Amino acid sequence: MEPFPDQFMEFHPIHGTNVRLDHSGTQATRVESFANGVCFSKRPLKPGEIFLIEIEDKELGWCGHLRVGLTAKDPRSLEEVPEYSIPDLTDSGDSWIFAITRNHNKIIEDSGAGGGNNNKPKTFFTDSHLHIENIRIPRDKLVGRSRPGRYSHILDDLYKTNCLPPTARRSRIGVLYVPKGQDLADMHMVINGEDMGASAKGIPSTQPLHAVVDVFAATKCVRIVQVEYGFSSLQTLCRKAIQKHIVHRMAIDWLELPEALKHYCKYE
Repeated sequence: MEPFPDQFMEFHPIHGTNVRLDHSGTQATRVESFANGVCFSKRPLKPGEIFLIEIEDKELGWCGHLRVGLTAKDPRSLEEVPEYSIPDLTDSGDSWIFAITRNHNKIIEDSGAGGGNNNKPKTFFTDSHLHIENIRIPRDKLVGRSRPGRYSHILDDLYKTNCLPPTARRSRIGVLYVPKGQDLADMHMVINGEDMGASAKGIPSTQPLHAVVDVFAATKCVRIVQVEYGFSSLQTLCRKAIQKHIVHRMAIDWLELPEALKHYCKYE
């Protein structure tokens, strides 16, 4: 599938009553309770376009985590945003939403079902793109990164190999749909750069599909991560060139570079 022009991703201004968006519309925080945290993408997704978020903050004491999926409902058509994405949105139809758990997020395909990429060896460190059938997604932004610190070099590798729980802080979770012909599509979840398989199959793709993110229970705050499909930005190209010549991103502090560029290389 041909890459499409990059477009800035934002949350829809219509959202759950306990959600507060930041000024950029890219960070959603649940400010009280454990529910009423349902958010939508501001615009429908294109086929093969990933809506990627990072878990920024968590809140102890609640049972359950982030919920992610797609809906064919236009947020503007809702009389009120449901308290829960599951079961409220899913039971009303035209919505496909799944809870992200600490384990068991991967969909196991039957060996005879033509699983395709499922049997390929993992290439977290070598492949520049994630391939889901005919969809190519740049892997650069898909994998979570630890907060800079003494053990960042260890934790970053755990994110890269998807060994940490998907519900951990800084984990990155994305949702997209892959066209399957006859106006149908499959929904895929991507967790820290790894495709979890088709979470929902046979979704009607003739109507616009918005991403759904339910900032639920133990998940307190999420932010959208912008994915560059076309030409990389100058910042990204500089970061890639620098990272080829350092052992770890924290070593950038030893280089004579502008502070803004150092910050980008370490945190983004």
